Amino acid sequence: MGDFAAFTRAALAFPAVFFTFALLVVAAYWLLVLIGGAGVDILDGGEGVDGSAGTAGLPVTVTLSLGVLIAWAVSLAGAALTESLPLRAAALALALFAAWAGTRVAVRLARRLLPPERVASRDDFVGRVCVVRTGRVSSDFGQAEVRADDGSTAVVQVRTEESGLTAGSSALIFDYDADGEFFRVAPFDAALDPYGPAV
Repeated sequence: MGDFAAFTRAALAFPAVFFTFALLVVAAYWLLVLIGGAGVDILDGGEGVDGSAGTAGLPVTVTLSLGVLIAWAVSLAGAALTESLPLRAAALALALFAAWAGTRVAVRLARRLLPPERVASRDDFVGRVCVVRTGRVSSDFGQAEVRADDGSTAVVQVRTEESGLTAGSSALIFDYDADGEFFRVAPFDAALDPYGPAV
């Protein structure tokens, strides 16, 4: 019981107290993640924003949590080992430096050990076979379904100058028009599709 009381005193003493409450917030956040109440990338800026820029794909929440944990551990040691206010102030500075250095090391390790995340591109669909989902495809109308590398499917805008593409027909995507935001397609035999059916 005495050890726990000493631990609590150190955790609530200067400088550890600054990081103790931050650590409680971090612990509550990760508890919410575990039970499904929050996403790991909650601080990453939302859809379309890369919150892991400069952190080699590590979510901001992971980097921040690691920094808080390191700072808390170092400041707790400082609070437990000395009663001197100047030494405890030095422990605070050391805790901040250790948190910064520790997260930088983690980012560098992640950069070496984790493969870079590949961003999907519309050009990835060029060369694939799609299945027409509208009644017809013409030079100004049409939609088709195409399968991506990960097995998911997408419905895309398609156009053709040829006739005969109706619902259920297979077509080869051979170009992407960035200005019109549609794919150019041509009739194709589905049996020749190297990626399998997109149904």
